[in-house]
Amino acid sequence: MSKKVNYNDSVLKDVMIIKPETFYDHRGEYVEIFNNETYNLKNLNLNFVQDDISISSKNVLRGIHGDNKTWKLISCLYGSFYFVVVNNNPKSEQYKKWQSFLLSDKNRLQILVPPNFGNGHLVISDTAIFHYKQTSYYDPSSQFTIKWNDPEFSIWWPIKDPILSRRDDLGQFVD
Repeated sequence: MSKKVNYNDSVLKDVMIIKPETFYDHRGEYVEIFNNETYNLKNLNLNFVQDDISISSKNVLRGIHGDNKTWKLISCLYGSFYFVVVNNNPKSEQYKKWQSFLLSDKNRLQILVPPNFGNGHLVISDTAIFHYKQTSYYDPSSQFTIKWNDPEFSIWWPIKDPILSRRDDLGQFVD
């Protein structure tokens, strides 16, 4: 199988949209969601050290979280979610700018999120499995949280009353 992957820039500088090749036959579907060699050909020499998933129900909103050191490769393994990326770097000309994407097990899109960007997602299917690879180990002390409906960011969400964690409801890290 060829290692054909489409890489596209997004509206936000350094955020990349990735579409891996999908192979279908009478047995089903095969998708290679990461190949270091392919990334290196694109000069994306990232050292992923941790993989995580979250499984959530419809109307659960997780995020917006991030830090100043971690690259994250986001994909949807099952279901679908509305995904938001926010530039949280005060030194950037795109500070507080955001972009949304629809990620699903049907379109297989992936989003590469750089350091200083936050991300959050809202589950729009009955259940969704959110997968992410990280270049840093999770470190709660370095995390920032942006409240999902902070008027300074004016992020549009396709819901008015999501299911939230305490951290996301308050817009700050809590133990």
